[in-house]
Amino acid sequence: QVQLVESEGVSVQAGGSLRLSCARSGSIYAGYSMGWFRQAPGKERACVAEIQSDGTTDYIESVKGRFTIYKDGAKSTLYLQMDNMKVEDTAMYYCAADIVSIRAGSFGLSIPYWGRGTQVTVSS
Repeated sequence: QVQLVESEGVSVQAGGSLRLSCARSGSIYAGYSMGWFRQAPGKERACVAEIQSDGTTDYIESVKGRFTIYKDGAKSTLYLQMDNMKVEDTAMYYCAADIVSIRAGSFGLSIPYWGRGTQVTVSS
């Protein structure tokens, strides 16, 4: 059984930086992909960044150039480096894993593995 545990959320000021981590335990198909999703109040949860098993990444337009998704050498921890943060980045952030490709911008309705989520608040 795959388990995903995100680091605790924090509050940051606009323009600041924050790195989220997601520790994975349990075995999963070698070709899995992972992603970071976020859900703001009143909005649907959607993928903001994804990374495929070969290391290729993709982002939604609003975070390109500010967010970086990557995995550690052992590939058991997923990270999301967020720089130049904006108030509109405030949301609950979730990491997710799937044996099929996760796509930036997708809602991930069929994704089987999720973390519990961590709150990120950006203040002006």
